[in-house]
Amino acid sequence: MESKSRILLIDDEEVVIDSCSQILAGGPYEIASASDGTAGLRLVEEFHPDLVFVDLKMPGISGFEVIEKIRVLDPTVVMVVITGFATVSSAVEAMKKGAYDFLPKPFMPEEFRLITHRSLEKRKLTLETIALRRDKEMLREHFAHIVSHELKAPLGAVQQNLFALEFELSDSLTEAQMEIMQRLKARIEDMLKLINSWLRMIAVDMDKLKDGFAPISIALPLSKARESLETLAAKKNIEPIVSIPEAPCLVNGDEISLSEVFVNLLGNAIKYSREGGRVTLEAEGGGDEVVISIKDNGIGIPPEDLPHIFDGFYRGKEAQTAAEGLGIGLAVCRQIIEAHNGSIAVESELGKGSTFVIRLPAVKPGANRIADPEAAGMAIS
Repeated sequence: MESKSRILLIDDEEVVIDSCSQILAGGPYEIASASDGTAGLRLVEEFHPDLVFVDLKMPGISGFEVIEKIRVLDPTVVMVVITGFATVSSAVEAMKKGAYDFLPKPFMPEEFRLITHRSLEKRKLTLETIALRRDKEMLREHFAHIVSHELKAPLGAVQQNLFALEFELSDSLTEAQMEIMQRLKARIEDMLKLINSWLRMIAVDMDKLKDGFAPISIALPLSKARESLETLAAKKNIEPIVSIPEAPCLVNGDEISLSEVFVNLLGNAIKYSREGGRVTLEAEGGGDEVVISIKDNGIGIPPEDLPHIFDGFYRGKEAQTAAEGLGIGLAVCRQIIEAHNGSIAVESELGKGSTFVIRLPAVKPGANRIADPEAAGMAIS
């Protein structure tokens, strides 16, 4: 049996409450009413309505205050303003405070029924969206548990036993048997890398990441990225050109995750560049944002791949040919940058290279404590 929708009427005019109740009589509704805002707010906590009709002008607290307080008590409740003092400004103010719709007095019964139906549909969609997000989060957690414990643990045990077996039989294995052993180890290593990639994609908790944000100089994660990739760059005879203004370029963020972004992007620029290629990394401050660009003159990205490169586990044909990878790095980069309220974009031409541009909201110097103030103004040349 379908449960009835709960509707609360808050109005100091008894005739309005009576007429609204009569219009809705016989429908699938439970109706409660209050003649002032204070009593109405008590009913919100006791009655738990799906929809509230509230008058703007009442004795005691105003309808505007009621709307604000209901928004705090339960942001999923749909609110509709009904008033005889209908003006454009009052409608706009009510909407800003959280009202879903606006109905001026006097109104026809059919108008009231229509707005009731539309408002309850809005409530239903809101609750369904919340439920879907909750289900998605549970699925993510369950999948992470399954991948970690049901797949990773047994493969890790097989890997360890193979290492032990190889050591014990090292003097008796033939060359062909050794090749088979190496292939087995390589395949298991590939599977473990894939599982770790899955876990990285689904286990990044952006809300927890945001809790640790603090003002930092963008020079810190950029310098760490350059240092961690020195060996890879040297192997390809590439000297990355890194330029950062002497004045601090401050952002509100997490140094470790931003370092991961720059390691990934700078690493890709090196990895997909030709021997002795050119890779540049620049940061610019000033104004309301910090802009970081990573540019190379490598293999480039085909036009048909550009719309998909930030999708998880996507790798274009050119990328598959040029270097190994699982196609999750850029997806994680986008997650991290968006968690920092920033954006990441790419421009590329096949055979001529790519440019990735990151934009992050800037923090004004002195506005908050700076992580590692000695390094905040560091320039990398």
